[in-house]
This record gives sequence, structure tokens and C-alpha cells, in this order.
Amino acid sequence: MVTIPEYFAGKNVLITGATGFMGKVLLEKLLRSCPDVKAVYVLVRQKSGHAPSARIADMVNCKLFDRLREEHPNFPDKIVPMSSDLTQPELDVSREDQQTLVDCINIVFHCAATIRFNEPLKDAMQLNVLATQKIMALAHRMKHLEVFIHVSTAYANCDRSVIEEVVYPPPVDYKKLIDALEWMDDKLVNLITPKLIGDRPNTYTYTKALAEYLVQQECGSLNVAIIRPSIVGASWKEPFPGWIDNFNGPSGIFIAAGKGILRTMRASNDAVADLVPVDVVINATLAAAWYSGSQRPKSLLVYNCTTGGINPFHWGEVEYHVISTFKRNPLEQAFRRPNVNLTSNHLINQYWIAVSHKAPAFLYDLYLRITGRSPRMMKTITRLHKAMILLEYFTSHSWVWNTDNVTMLLNQLSPQDKKLFNFDVRQLHWAEYMESYCMGTKKYVLNEELSGLPAARKHLNKLRNIRYAFNTILLVLVWRIFIARSQMARNIWYFVVSLCFKFLSYFRASSTMRY
Repeated sequence: MVTIPEYFAGKNVLITGATGFMGKVLLEKLLRSCPDVKAVYVLVRQKSGHAPSARIADMVNCKLFDRLREEHPNFPDKIVPMSSDLTQPELDVSREDQQTLVDCINIVFHCAATIRFNEPLKDAMQLNVLATQKIMALAHRMKHLEVFIHVSTAYANCDRSVIEEVVYPPPVDYKKLIDALEWMDDKLVNLITPKLIGDRPNTYTYTKALAEYLVQQECGSLNVAIIRPSIVGASWKEPFPGWIDNFNGPSGIFIAAGKGILRTMRASNDAVADLVPVDVVINATLAAAWYSGSQRPKSLLVYNCTTGGINPFHWGEVEYHVISTFKRNPLEQAFRRPNVNLTSNHLINQYWIAVSHKAPAFLYDLYLRITGRSPRMMKTITRLHKAMILLEYFTSHSWVWNTDNVTMLLNQLSPQDKKLFNFDVRQLHWAEYMESYCMGTKKYVLNEELSGLPAARKHLNKLRNIRYAFNTILLVLVWRIFIARSQMARNIWYFVVSLCFKFLSYFRASSTMRY
């Protein structure tokens, strides 16, 4: 069998969603590790007045592409941006560009999707289901197409406790739902959405399940594979450890914990946190394209790209490593010292939200108002709570994943490809990965320089001293107001105070004698 770089040599590749988190990493890895690929076509919509070519030019100037720029300086010449809007008829791709794609594309990676959990059902259907249908229709016209890779999510079937590497039939006929949504107004759609999604937690997982079934039903003679990553996090090794560029998923939660804003979260300490590094997912995706394209399997293959069944890591362990990392390497201008309490009890969580989130935020905003500044902490806390509510389902449950196809794929790789396209998560050391992940949020999301660490540590020590002083004053006030009303309590109080004075006097006398 040819190696993965040899397979991609001379091929024309189409990527949708190339400006997204996974799409960027896919583009970078493909151009760096398969340097003989002929061209990579990317469908990009115009945004904020920026043309697709300008958006791609800005994107490839980011830190992610530094290693590629050093190894292959002329890589931008192989990127061909095409104007497109996946929500429009025929993807809003010009006739000329459509013909170009039909005539030359060999491999399609469909990564584009909306990953917003609370997206209205109509919008989620447009981007996750109808756009997939349009890409499939275009793929059927491609004269030299060898393989079509559809990127889904491991949580598409999260209403099941055991998830095999198969496409499950959805609860409704996607064609009938598409037809119904055309005449329903938004109010009616929002009304029936909870009934439609059933046991699934959001429209994202629901529409991704519909998209998988659509791919299976409409692929026809196309050679198709489906990649299902779980919670995609920062890079493990490539192009360098810890690269992350967004607040999505756990990254925003980690930053909030490091800043001391997040103090409590509803989660099960023993639930498996199925984090998977983005470079693991991309390596598996490229390997899946190589295998399906070169071996032409008889049926559609699904790959559960997860870690929970192979190298499990629990939310309690996540919390420990995040907090310990940010205590050693604090974020700048932290609100409080990092400390998070995980609880699966709703009432206890609500109590701690009131005590450790809302009350301090209210007092801080009051201080800002008094000093003539705009209050902002309550808005931050509100946004944080919305994000936490969306993640609660995934931090409170565990799933059993079948990963036989992933294991098979790994075993098919040559020793050379196993090194170059490593997705063996058995080698993943979670403590090291979590530290590089947290440091990645500091360096690449918040743009904080490591040279600022001494000042950040000093600020954290100051916050610790303030906390100790506040707790001491609070304890004294509680004692004096509520407890020290009996003669016995007063006697104990005077005894403790006298001991403190004696200790201080002894310490002062010892210091005087020494000098």
C-alpha cells in the first residue's frame, strides 16, 4: 500500500469549513505532511466585507501556520479560495467554479457545520443538514472523486449509552422534516423543537444525526467515510503542543476557572471527560481518506474518534489539573485564586452559584460603579452560566464507544505513517496534555506572554492575602456579633486574645535579644 503522503501526491482536495477550528488544522497538516498535494480548494463565504481570498490570506498568517511557513514557504500558492455560502442554492458557487470542482476534485473533506448548541432548529438544519445535501449533490457530479469524508460528532447519538461505529436511523424522516420546516414559521418551529429532539440535549447533536443518515442514504456509489470526534480540544503535538484559538467547548470554561470567575460547576467527578486533541482527529481523518481512497471498502465506514474507552480521563481529574496548572502559571489580572467545586447536585450547585458567583460579581460591579467605571462582572457571569448549562449534559454523563474501525485503521498504517499521522491515544499522557492545553489558552487565546508570569504570580499572592484577611475579619465579626454573647464565649475570646499577645511579646523579645 502507498503511504498517506504518496496517496495525496498530485491530488486536488476540496475542504468546506476551512476557516473553522478543525478546518484550519486540517489544511495546515495536509499541506505540511503531504507537500506534493496538487491543490487545496476551500469554500469560503464573504464576511464583514472581506473577500474569501483576503480571509484566507489573514488566516494563514496566524501562529498555526508558522511551522508550515518555515518548511514550505510557497504553501499559499496551493490554496485556492472560492466564494461560497452553504445556506444558498447550489452553495452560491459560481457556474465557472462549479465546473472547476467537477472537473478536478479527487477528495472532499466536509467539515463545515454550526457547532452552537443552542442554534434555532431551522438554522441548524440549514447548515448541518441541507448544506451536507448540497455538498453531496455536487460530489455526485465530480468526475474524478475518489473519497468523500464527512465530519460528524461522536455525540450525534448521545441518546444511546452504547454507541457503535454505525449510522443509526433518526427518529424522523429528514426529507419530511425539511419539507415541513419550509412552511412553518419560527414560533411554531421553536414550539415543537423539544418534542423533535427528544432525549438529545440540543439541536446540534440532533441535526448531526440527521446529516449522518442523509449521507448514508444519498451517497449512492460514492466512496464515503464518517469521522466522529468527541470533545475536540487543543493540539497534543502538532504543529506544536497546546494550540487553540477559541473559547468554544471546554476552553472557555478552563479560562474562566483560571481567572477565578468560575467557582462551581455541575458535573460528575467520575464521569469520563471524552476530550480528544484536534491533531489526533485530523490525523485520523487524513488516514481515513487514505484508506477509503486506496482500498475502496465495500461499505460506508464510521470512525468513533474518542478517548474514553481507550484512555479514560474523568472530569474530577480535569478540574484538578486545570486548577493546579493555573496556580503554578496564573493568568494575568485574575479575579480570584483558581478554585472550582464540581457537584452533581442541582441544589448545592445553585447555592454555590449564588454565594461564589453572583454575590461577588454584584459587589465588584458595585465597586466599579462607585469608582465611576462601567459594571461588567454580572454580564460575564450570566454568559458563563449559559455556557455551563449547555455543557452540563456532557459533564454529567458517560458513554461506551466502540472504536474497532479506528483500531483497524491504526493497524493499517505503515511505521512511517504511524509517526507522521499519529492518532494512537493510548500514548496520550493526560497530565502533560492538560498543562499544555491550559498554557495554550494563555498564549494563543488570551495572547499573554510568558514574561508576565512573575507579575501574575505576585498578583495571585496578593489575592490570597486579601482572602485570608477577609476571612479573618469575617470570622471575628461573626464571633463578636452572633456568638460572643455568653460569659463563657467572652472568656474563651479573651483567653485566645491574651495568648496571641503573649506570643507576639515573646517573639518581639526574642528578636531584640538576637540583635
